[in-house]
Parts: sequence; structure tokens; C-alpha cells
Amino acid sequence: MAKTTQIKRQTTTPSHKAAPIQYAIVPKDLAGHVFEVTLEIAHPDAEGQIVSLPAWIPGSYMVREFARNIVQIKATCEGKKIALKKLDKHTWQAAPCKSALTIVYEVYAWDLSVRAAHLDQSHGFFNGTSVFLSVHGQESVPHIVDIQRSADVACKTWRVATSLPELKAKRYGFGTYIAANYDELIDHPVETGDFALASFEAHGVPHDFVVTGKVPNMDMDRMVADVQKICETQIAFFEPRTKKAPMDRYVFMTMVVGEGYGGLEHRASTALICNRNDIPVKHQPEMSEGYKGFLGLCSHEYFHTWNVKRIKPAAFASYDLRHENYTSLLWLFEGFTSYYDDLMLVRAGTIDESAYLKLISKTINMVTRGSGRLKQSVAESSFDAWTKYYRQDENSPNAIVSYYTKGSLVALGLDLTIRAETQGKKSLDDVMRALWQKFGRDFYSRSLNGTQQGLPENEIEALIEQATGVNVRRFIDKHVRGTDDVPLAKLYADFGVNLDAGAASKKASLGVKVVRDGNDCKIGNAFEGRAAHLAGLSALDVIIAINGLRVTAADATDGLNTALARYRVGEVVEIHAFRRDELLVVKAKLQADDVPTNHLTLEVAHQAALAIARPTYKKAAKR
Repeated sequence: MAKTTQIKRQTTTPSHKAAPIQYAIVPKDLAGHVFEVTLEIAHPDAEGQIVSLPAWIPGSYMVREFARNIVQIKATCEGKKIALKKLDKHTWQAAPCKSALTIVYEVYAWDLSVRAAHLDQSHGFFNGTSVFLSVHGQESVPHIVDIQRSADVACKTWRVATSLPELKAKRYGFGTYIAANYDELIDHPVETGDFALASFEAHGVPHDFVVTGKVPNMDMDRMVADVQKICETQIAFFEPRTKKAPMDRYVFMTMVVGEGYGGLEHRASTALICNRNDIPVKHQPEMSEGYKGFLGLCSHEYFHTWNVKRIKPAAFASYDLRHENYTSLLWLFEGFTSYYDDLMLVRAGTIDESAYLKLISKTINMVTRGSGRLKQSVAESSFDAWTKYYRQDENSPNAIVSYYTKGSLVALGLDLTIRAETQGKKSLDDVMRALWQKFGRDFYSRSLNGTQQGLPENEIEALIEQATGVNVRRFIDKHVRGTDDVPLAKLYADFGVNLDAGAASKKASLGVKVVRDGNDCKIGNAFEGRAAHLAGLSALDVIIAINGLRVTAADATDGLNTALARYRVGEVVEIHAFRRDELLVVKAKLQADDVPTNHLTLEVAHQAALAIARPTYKKAAKR
């Protein structure tokens, strides 16, 4: 058996609680992508202070081992170097010292995502989980950060964007910032650089919109106007009477790249990454699909300000960032948020009802495409996020279901069920507000005195019934803990919305998703029970010929459509393929393309009664 190190949990005496933990962070080497961090601990543990870096970041449920990016680390006391022993993959212990302890370390920052840290000549970005060591036993004291400007000439005009409260720094300036505790410190990412900046207010709360990256003719005014509507709609959603936001200030930080998409929520900000083509262009008023998706991303992460940053599962009420924190409720926290993100777009008036129904249709088609939805429930998907959803492979469509997409359909099904059962008097909106009142509104004030709480694993059915009077236990058992599809066609029927599954396809198909790999056409996914799978082909096989005719990367670009266009459903074709460096020759019987084509349409007579798109509702007459 491997030897393990037992790490003693350190505590701090009351006399030490007033002394803040202090950090200084500076871009040390832009070309080498290295931040230097100095940590000052006024009152280290007498037996040897333990420090550690988180293994994961809240909101992204995979252990990422951020400590692997620490290039070098050293400790000093009274100007003299002292021993710093590594206890495990992300934990160190300094030798005992009688006065202030200083730890200096370098962090390699070359992860261009919303999860970690990135530094070069164009900008610097970091999440606290990637750069700030936690001081064991002193996590609850104030934490002060001095964000310093690099001496490099490239940084001469850089500014700072963060929702961290300023201590001595001026807004957007370098200097000192403060957090009440370590949990707050790591929940405010920081962007530095020559970013574009615009500001607006949403129900009296200042919001900053920051964009980093080259975007010719960016229509910032349009983005700000649209995002402002979304923010005000969401604030009024949770607090319809007071319209009071849960934060004093909010910052959107967007990194624009050639290709990318994603976001990560924080208590008073969000980090976003998007494709350059998703950003609107001046004097082009049409709504592109990319911009619509970007607004949905902004809406999604902003909704998390309430749902997951304050309304939390009990397992997340107090994070343990050393290892996985398991919950079976991500279908609620991510799925419900995925339902409301697009719903808030139509309620805010940034898209119309027709566009909204197209987005729902797209989600339905995404969910029904994979057979994994029939094997894994969204509750299981939530629990297994650490090992399956965040570590997907070529077989994932056949093995798992997304708690985002199917979770959003569960939310839609619950909303329609509640509205139908109560003749429009109640909805999922009432459930969200009940969750907010019970768990979210005072979460951080309670956390300061150690009484924060989260939603227990098996209480959502009781809370829904209490909030709406509707018993949804059977629905939850079938569609959340079970693998049944949500019967949306039936549920939609009473609301004047038709779900058309589309006519059977006549297009011949192998039932694969192909990708371009150099000049090769590689199978990315082989869908279970489809022609390629039945013929013996697998993901990662490279198709080189069909019936003696070469297949190349050009065929991958259009999904093999050109290569298969001359064949009919039911025909048998001979396929040559490479698996690794071994040639395969198989015969495949082509099947009809099974890509789902569900389509939602709204009856003209019921347009004013589209419950899902309006906060108030009058039940449509049954047909």
C-alpha cells in the first residue's frame, strides 16, 4: 500500500484573527507567461504553517491540479530562508518560525480559458484558485491583494478589471484590493490589459462590460443595451417588489478569440470567452446566431449570480477545494439555469418568441441525438460530472446525458406541468423565488457567522409542492432519477405550441460524426446501433475510401454528405479504413439519417398565451 501523508488541520488563535493575509501579484515574465506571487503571513502557525492551492475551481467540476503550474516556491522568515516541505500534490508546510512568514512563488499562466490563468504581452488574467495559496487555519480573516503593474513597457497602459472591492486602489487601477475571507478572494477573477470598457446600471447597480481582444467595428453600445435589459429582467425576476440585486457591483469580463465559447460564474462577476464573429458589428442590425448565443451565455452566467452562487446544493455550502464535492443536483443548478438563460432573452425583449422556440427545438434535438440519455439519468450525470461529463471521450454520446441540456428540458417540463395543474396561477418562477428566499438571499451574511446552508439532496420535490401546490414526485422519479424522455409534445399541446418530429429522412447515413484530421476524415463519434457501428467501425478510425473512391478531409467538412450522396438508404457499401496503422475493410448497410429534426411552432391564435415566454399567463384553451 502506498504511504500517505496525514495533514493536520490548523486553527488560529483569536488574537491572530485581526491580522490579514496579504498577497502581491505581478506579471514577472510576459513572454514566459509567469506571475510572481508574494504571500505574507503575519502570524504563522507555531508548529509550521501549512498552505495549499485548490485542486479545482467552483463552477467547473473537474479536478485540475492547479498546483502543477507552480514553477518554484520558497519561504523566508526574518529575511532568512526556511524549509518548505511538500506534503502532497498541492500542499506545503513551512518550518516553524516565530515572526512573519513570507512565501514567494511563480505560477505558469498559459491556459486561455475562463478556469485558470493566462499571461502574455496582450493581457493578464487569473482566477484566485490558480494563484493564491490558502493559509490553513486563517481562511476566515481578511485577505488583501496588491495587484502590481509589470515593469515591461507592454504593460504601460494596462488597467485592472475586477469585482474585488478596492482598498487603496482606484477603480480600474493597480493597487490593493480586499476580500473578507479566502472564499471571497477566489471568487473575483482579475483581468488586466488594454481592454475595451463600457458601464451601465441595472436597477441602480453599476455594471462594467469589459472586452479583451481585437474586434474590428465592435458595436459595444448594442451589447451594453441588450445585456442591460437581461440584467434588469433577472433582478426583477428574483426580487419583483424591491428589484434589489444581491451584489453592489457586477463585472462582465469577455475574452474574444478566433474560436472559443464558455463562461464561469462568480458572485459578482463572470469570465466569458467567445468567438470574434459572435460580437455584433456596427451598422449591422441583424441578429446573428453567434450573437444570440453570446447573449445566452451572458444571461446564463448572470443567472448563476442567484442560482448556484447563493442558492447552492448543500454539498457546495462550504467548498472543500482539495478534492471532489459530490451532488446529484447539478440538473437543477445548471439545467434550470440553462432553461432560464434563453427564457430571459425573450422576456427581456432581445429575441422574439419565434427565435426562442428555435432555441428550444435545438436543445431537444441535441438531447435526443444521443442514446446515452436512455442509460444515465440527469441525477447520475450530476453526481458523475467529475469523471464523466467533464472527461468526455469518443463514446460519450452513447454513454452519458448532459445535465445542462436535458436538465433544461426537465425544467421546461416542470414549468409546463405546474402551469397546467394550477391553471396558470403558479409556475417554475415561484419555485425559483422560493429557493431564493429560503437558501439564497442571505447566504453570504449567514456564511460569515458559520450558519450558511444549501438545498439538501432530496428536498426539491417537497419545496416545489410547497411553493406551487403541485406534487411532482412522479415526474422527478421518471425524468430526473429515471431516464424517461420528458413528454414535451404532450405538455406543449395545451399551450398552443406544436412539436413536430419531422418526416423520416431519405438521406443515406453511416451514423457517425466525422472530424477533419489533417487531410484525413476521422470518425469522432460512432453512434450506437447505426450503420458504422454495426459494420464494425469505431471512433478514431480513419475512413480512406468508400466503394473504391477516396475520402478526404474535404468530406469531413460536410459530414460525409458528398461521399454518400450518390447512394440510397439500404445499399451496402465497402469501406476501407485505418485503425491506428492497420487497414480495415468492412461492408456497411446504409441507414436513413437519424439526426433529430424536432421543430416547435406557435399557433397564431395562442401567441398571446405563450406561458413559457411571459412572466404572467392566461391558460390557452385546450384544442
